[in-house]
Amino acid sequence: MVQITEARLEELFQRFNGKRIAILGDLMLDRYLWGTVHRISPEAPVPVVEVESESARLGGAANVANNIKSLGGEPISIGTVGDDDGGSILRGLMEEGGFSSEGLIRDPSRPTTVKTRVIAHSQHVVRIDHEVRHDIAPETRHRIIDFLRERFPGLDGLIIEDYNKGVVVRDLIGAVVTLARKHNVPVTVDPKFNNFFDFRDVTVFKPNRQEVEEALGLRLITDADVEEAGREILRRLNADSVLLTRGEKGMSLFEPGGEVTHVPTKARRVADVSGAGDTVISTLTMAIAAGATIREAANLANFAGGVVCGEVGIVPVQPALLKAAVLDDEVDEQP
Repeated sequence: MVQITEARLEELFQRFNGKRIAILGDLMLDRYLWGTVHRISPEAPVPVVEVESESARLGGAANVANNIKSLGGEPISIGTVGDDDGGSILRGLMEEGGFSSEGLIRDPSRPTTVKTRVIAHSQHVVRIDHEVRHDIAPETRHRIIDFLRERFPGLDGLIIEDYNKGVVVRDLIGAVVTLARKHNVPVTVDPKFNNFFDFRDVTVFKPNRQEVEEALGLRLITDADVEEAGREILRRLNADSVLLTRGEKGMSLFEPGGEVTHVPTKARRVADVSGAGDTVISTLTMAIAAGATIREAANLANFAGGVVCGEVGIVPVQPALLKAAVLDDEVDEQP
């Protein structure tokens, strides 16, 4: 993978500032209950967590927006929230973070997706989900398309963040990708199973290993397996590039000319992988919008994913930590 010098790194980060990136997808509220465990319940063989504090963070597509903001961009989140406390808290967190919530569509028929994580002694004990997965109504799809149509001329990138919660539906995908292509706006995609092969003609398609295995019905054991799968996805989707994330084995980048680049993971300490994929797609998109090559963008995104894996809970990548990780690796690579 191409190396990024300190001068090039500074150039890209300067270009990050002010990039307008739309994020279309499933918005979520991540709630945390932090506590300790000192005993096992007498009612069942489970730990009793004594809650010491609670917190709420932006999750799902909202966490992608949070990463864009942290990197210096201007995120525009587009999705649905319920007419409930979760929706109010989510909107409040976005406004508190200093970015727009104008793309949030209130839908009383759908609750806000809320994921509650119980953390004890820095260990993830259990997660509780409140959500629905049925498709959004046609009226909501039309409102999303109209919202994007008005803003495409001023956008530097579009991220489609699909968690199979019903916001990213087939008709919507085709319409927004067509609009993006018309306005020369790069489109990056973080997919899930339901719509996997509907994301045609995008700039970068970024599935993870499990999603590829489910979509193609095969196991990815060796590099040869990965290369066969990546080339098949690239061909079927007519994407400009495919970036397949492989957990502890890093990433594999597929380009139309047949080039395949395997990138080892840059995670030096793994405390929690939650939200790492959000960070990867955010950093990748910001780098592309800033003029990075696809190999530079993939390399930077790989470092960003490694940085957030070292934190407990879902947090956005911090530019200073990302720069340090890249520069430290440059030093380590020198003879």
